[in-house]
Amino acid sequence: MEGAAYEKRFPTCPEIPVFLGSEILHESRSDDGAIHIIERSCKLNVDAPRLLKKIAGVEYVFFIQKNTVNWKERTLRIEAHNETFANRVVVLETCSYSVHPENEEWTCFEQSASLDIKSFFGFESTVEKIAMKQYTSNIKRGKEVIEHYLKELISQGITFIPRWTPPPVCGQKDEGVPAVGHDTDDLPLESGTCGTTKEQTGSSCPPAEAVSPDADKLDADYIERYLGQLTPMQESCLIRLRQWLQETHKGKIPKDEHILRFLRARDFNIDKAREMLCQSLSWRKQYQVDYILQSWRPPALLDEYYTGGWHYQDKDGRPLYILRLGQMDTKGLVKALGEESLLRHVLSINEEGQKRCEENTNIFGRPITSWTCLVDLEGLNMRHLWRPGVKALLRIIEVVEDNYPETLGRLLIVRAPRVFPVLWTLVSPFINENTRQKFLIYSGNNYQGPGGLVDYVDKDVIPDFLGGDCMCTVPEGGLVPKSLYQTEEEPENSDHIRLWTETIYHSASVLKGAPHEIVVEILEGESVITWDFDILKGDVVFSLFHSKRAPETSHKEATLPSTSAAGDNMQLIDKTWVLGVDYSRMESPLVCREGESIQGSHVTRWPGFYILQWKMHGPLPCSGTSLPRVDDVLASLQVSSHKCKLIYYYEVLASKDFRGSMSSLESCNSGFSQLSGATTSSSQSQSSSHLSR
Repeated sequence: MEGAAYEKRFPTCPEIPVFLGSEILHESRSDDGAIHIIERSCKLNVDAPRLLKKIAGVEYVFFIQKNTVNWKERTLRIEAHNETFANRVVVLETCSYSVHPENEEWTCFEQSASLDIKSFFGFESTVEKIAMKQYTSNIKRGKEVIEHYLKELISQGITFIPRWTPPPVCGQKDEGVPAVGHDTDDLPLESGTCGTTKEQTGSSCPPAEAVSPDADKLDADYIERYLGQLTPMQESCLIRLRQWLQETHKGKIPKDEHILRFLRARDFNIDKAREMLCQSLSWRKQYQVDYILQSWRPPALLDEYYTGGWHYQDKDGRPLYILRLGQMDTKGLVKALGEESLLRHVLSINEEGQKRCEENTNIFGRPITSWTCLVDLEGLNMRHLWRPGVKALLRIIEVVEDNYPETLGRLLIVRAPRVFPVLWTLVSPFINENTRQKFLIYSGNNYQGPGGLVDYVDKDVIPDFLGGDCMCTVPEGGLVPKSLYQTEEEPENSDHIRLWTETIYHSASVLKGAPHEIVVEILEGESVITWDFDILKGDVVFSLFHSKRAPETSHKEATLPSTSAAGDNMQLIDKTWVLGVDYSRMESPLVCREGESIQGSHVTRWPGFYILQWKMHGPLPCSGTSLPRVDDVLASLQVSSHKCKLIYYYEVLASKDFRGSMSSLESCNSGFSQLSGATTSSSQSQSSSHLSR
């Protein structure tokens, strides 16, 4: 009964809120029907801090669960392991149900689990606590769920499951077929033709539908010329997936080489490949990707500062793309163009790559379905680990992995600096294992000579900046001027269909006599306020205040000529408020110069209203015997327009969630994998501010 009750949990289980659904990957039965094995992919919504989910880049986690019901031995064995971040965290769980050896009315239950955290962006302790909390909850909840479905079976009139008996001999009349009502598919096969088994779901290549003799085989010359070596099974999978698309898909049918990429990405599991391909075709239609080469025109800024371009081909005839990532100002590009434009540019590169593969197939007379990417990391530093830039990179990788599988033939990474392992630790979990196996990484100058680039790229094609003789037209990049950074006054081109809509930065103007202020309401005493802002124009003074009173939101006119407006300036502290009475200062004023990036945090001591203030910086009044400082004089000359600009981002975290938070990513001067020192004590207010230029 427990085995039948357990199967009623699937495909969804409202009794377990974190269990969002499941998909059968593989199902099989023994010839005699005694053993029934089902392997599922289970989607879970783990109760984890929002910040941890954000840096991990996932909202849900997936587990592979294998259930083995042995009707002969009357046992149920459940084995589960995590699929998400399997190379960082290994979670193994085993449960077993069996009949008590002395009393058949009793059920023995055993459960064990192991957790091995190799590394997790500095959040190892947090992940361990989450896993232990989840496991403890599962033990208690699992028993309740089984009891719930046992009662449901009884209410349906199913009070027992007949003992397993061997199937009848060939030609013998069926007898004793159990009549147990619902869900008999999950019981052993005790009837039917001798030797038959149930159709296996999710197999590597399901049996073909009836097709004409001419349709179940591809021309050998066509395969050799355009597709490459295929086994009979692979050829059969291609034919059936193409036929299914022709019968069910409305719209343009992809070419065989495109369908083949998705089959290879899923190891010719036709069910998984079909799902992946259908999602990609819907995505292409929704965002008009088929027309991107005709409609997308890179902004002039990309032409100048995006350090990538096509450059001949490698020794195998694959198109060669060169990316000088170390010379690219990723932070500047994100702030000047936005994630949307960068994503569209990367998509256009992938579309162009597929086009070049087709051209090279015709030129060289053999199938060329992927390209080679040569990445030069000279110049890579902690600036490239700027959190929104890393986040944008991970999201681009996700889109490319989902929609352009098996298009990267080889990735050559040269001149990898010491900081590269940090970036690789962040990025590698989001890259498919098959793709990672195509990476070749060279540090220093060991890319030169035998075993280096010359093994994959002809010597006369190696770029001059890598010691070759070939002049390369890829832009050299450089820092994007901060004057070109976008603000809300200059949004991204609204004519383009957005592929994602999240915006994490706000823009603000700071006027003379009118500071910009935002309020954060804290309900619990021990919370953490974090901030990240860039000064685009002028110099400002940043302060943090606390008040028990809720300030009134109002836009106020500044003491400026009528030609200037407050715009996106917001003032909250009333002029009648008295410092030390109505509100108090929580942080010492911090002078922030034009061009600086500031990151910091504050651990709150009391609930109430915390006000972040940016105020225009001016020279301090000097006594009659002292001269003004040169810096103050220059600052007053620079701010001739009486207006400063900045972009900012802030977030509120529970104190217990802040250890190992992303604040360490937000400053090039901070320890990347170190836990925040701002939460070493919760008994007093502490802060941590970092500057990066």
